[in-house]
Amino acid sequence: MAEAKVLGLSGNEAVAYAVKQADVDVIAAYPITPQTIIVERLSEYVNNGELQAAFIPVESEHSALSTCVGAALTGARVFTATASQGLALMHEILHIASSLRTPIVMAVVNRALSAPINIHCDHSDIMNARDAGWVILFAENAQEAYDLTIQAFKVAESHDVLLPVTVNLDGFIISHSLEVVKVLSDEDVKRFLPRRDPVYPIDFERPTTYGPLALQDYFFEVKRQQADAIGRAKEVVRKVGEEYGKVSGRPYPLVKEYGMEDAEVAVVALGSSVGTLRAVARRLRKEGKKVGVLGLTLFRPLPRDELMKYLEGVKVLIVMDRAVSYGSTGGPLYLEVAGLLFRSDLRPLTLNVVYGLGGRDLRPSDVEAIFNEGFKCLERGRVEKELLWVGVRE
Repeated sequence: MAEAKVLGLSGNEAVAYAVKQADVDVIAAYPITPQTIIVERLSEYVNNGELQAAFIPVESEHSALSTCVGAALTGARVFTATASQGLALMHEILHIASSLRTPIVMAVVNRALSAPINIHCDHSDIMNARDAGWVILFAENAQEAYDLTIQAFKVAESHDVLLPVTVNLDGFIISHSLEVVKVLSDEDVKRFLPRRDPVYPIDFERPTTYGPLALQDYFFEVKRQQADAIGRAKEVVRKVGEEYGKVSGRPYPLVKEYGMEDAEVAVVALGSSVGTLRAVARRLRKEGKKVGVLGLTLFRPLPRDELMKYLEGVKVLIVMDRAVSYGSTGGPLYLEVAGLLFRSDLRPLTLNVVYGLGGRDLRPSDVEAIFNEGFKCLERGRVEKELLWVGVRE
């Protein structure tokens, strides 16, 4: 296991440090709160000679991702970062990037979508893009933001995947919070993440067509290939997480579990709230309450088998969503989990909790109330209200 150096870094700085160590070739970005610090730090690294890369300031997020697509097609290792409205402005190019099989890594510093204007965290931005064909990872803290960024390049550039990857970190909660972060040496990162080996780079000596017109003849097949690739990505993410664990001492399972060996009431969530849920669950277990927590490191492709393994024996399952799927039967994560359960023999009582929109705090008292509602359902043997809005003023 490699010896780590300990630094005090915010989540944004941790991502920038990881990108520098990944020795990227091209960075194209447009500033947007709360992401801006990532690309500011990277511009400093390029300016002072710590990173030999082309830093391209562009006029919009649409242009930033377009630039990354072109650079990736040449065989370069590329990175960008955005948030909220910036990710929404990229939406057209999100689909193009995955369709052209460009292994771009992008940090998404999760922030609510307008209107009204809000600069704080929820997951509406990435959930708006969840079907764009990207691999989607979620960090729980600054350490995970650093670790997952390094892993993301290896996943994206795998010849079994060749798809863009987002690393999501909750705006301000992670991005601007100073934490102790254990970083690898530059040499260890280089051994873990060798230079990219492009499959079909743009080559003037061997002309190739990218993104041609495809109508009824081939479009369907291209989409099937994308679906197959993102399906293969799950195993690649798992293997890369295990390999990274051998280097760093921090293995990355697709699903992080706490207390699931005998949990009667369990919650499943994404991002920084997993730490709050785990802290409350730890206290409740000391009181004799059988509670458990599942935090997804990987959201797309959904780690179905790993989730189902932990849900056996759970009597009440609470799915936490920091976003709304308007007009649907639940939030984005709830819909995924409910679909899994429908195709299985497991039938726990299920609740959907919407929380934290626009940066509203998820307090330990809120979490305790959520677990208590689960135990009430267990006592009643039924769910009286499937969707709970926790922390909202009625």
